[in-house]
Amino acid sequence: MTEKKTNYLGPFLALVFLFFVVGFLTTANTQFQAPLKEAFLANAGRFQNTFATLITFSWFLAYPLAGPVGSRWVNRHGYKGTLLRGIAVMLLGLFLFFASSWYTVHHEGSAFRVGEAVIPVGFVIFLLGSFIVGASATILQVVINPYLTACDVPGTQSVQRLAIGGTANSVGTTLAPYFVTGVVFGGLSMDQIHISQLQVPFLALLGVMLVVMVLLGRLNLPDIDGTRNDTAEKLEKSVWSFSHLTLGVVAIFFYVGVEVCIGANINMYAIDKGLASPALLATLYWGGMLVGRAVGSSLSKISPRTQLTVTTCAASILVILAVVSDNPWILVAVGLFHSIMWGAIFTLAVAHLGKYTSAASGVFMIGVVGGAVLPLLQGALADTLGGWRLSWLLVLFGEVMMLLYARIGSRIHQTAD
Repeated sequence: MTEKKTNYLGPFLALVFLFFVVGFLTTANTQFQAPLKEAFLANAGRFQNTFATLITFSWFLAYPLAGPVGSRWVNRHGYKGTLLRGIAVMLLGLFLFFASSWYTVHHEGSAFRVGEAVIPVGFVIFLLGSFIVGASATILQVVINPYLTACDVPGTQSVQRLAIGGTANSVGTTLAPYFVTGVVFGGLSMDQIHISQLQVPFLALLGVMLVVMVLLGRLNLPDIDGTRNDTAEKLEKSVWSFSHLTLGVVAIFFYVGVEVCIGANINMYAIDKGLASPALLATLYWGGMLVGRAVGSSLSKISPRTQLTVTTCAASILVILAVVSDNPWILVAVGLFHSIMWGAIFTLAVAHLGKYTSAASGVFMIGVVGGAVLPLLQGALADTLGGWRLSWLLVLFGEVMMLLYARIGSRIHQTAD
């Protein structure tokens, strides 16, 4: 008697949708930097860029803290239980986004000093909301990444399924800049933006995610054998004993850092240069990610190592050209090559890990803190150097580090067997 094969197509599509949500909210959060710099940080003195990039810093700071939590939840509550808990955390964070606007409108003079800078309390509430929604995105990805890698959908390979999920993620990131500038702030110029415009959009997002949570509660999301350890079973080794995973965490630190540096800070670079429609640069950058991931989903015959090598070399050349010419538009094209790096790095990092996969996914997410550190460091460099131009050399350094992982760090010296 043949064993009935589990149909993972429904769960696969559900997790692809959640990948869209994660991408949308991640980029929407970064796109608040430039508008909230005007609305909240007019009295922040010469460190406006540094304070503004704290929005992105708060989001990605959640990753090293929430990643291990998500991994424990997967082993304790399963994939579905972890997804529902992750969305509940997201609802709390979205409420704080709403509360930051409400509090500022009703307590307009509430602020405190940091040196010479005057910072509204509402801005701190927004930063807290950013941290909590970032934590929820981390928990969701602890489920999404290993599930897409391991679920058996006919006609696909693991790197293809991650690329398809990444494509949905890129649709969200491409739509997010328009959502912030066109929907939340109604296409207004920077000097016309008011914090009260945040309230209705975030209440609407709260309602949408509540519906998604209810629907997911009704979805059959089967576990996948061999991808998580039973709570009664002890792992014989530390996941950090696998060098290709450890160095993969370092590689993803730089990947997320440089991806977010461009996606979050290119708007402020364009504004400083007086370019019209600065949000268009972010939209095109994330649109390039979308195109690249759509193409990447068909690259089944090209190894992840080769994909990572080619894309990091191409991205490095473009960043050098952008710095030499002081041209933000060249940075837009980097998105095309950043598009498939996440899938390539993750696939290389979790190769041959077996029952260590879910634990590895949790520690892998620690590397995403690069999205907090590098954009903040770049903002501080821009304030210190009096402009954004030379700060992009930080992105070039990250590209080179990923190239080294592709050629050397991803070699497997130990397996789970």
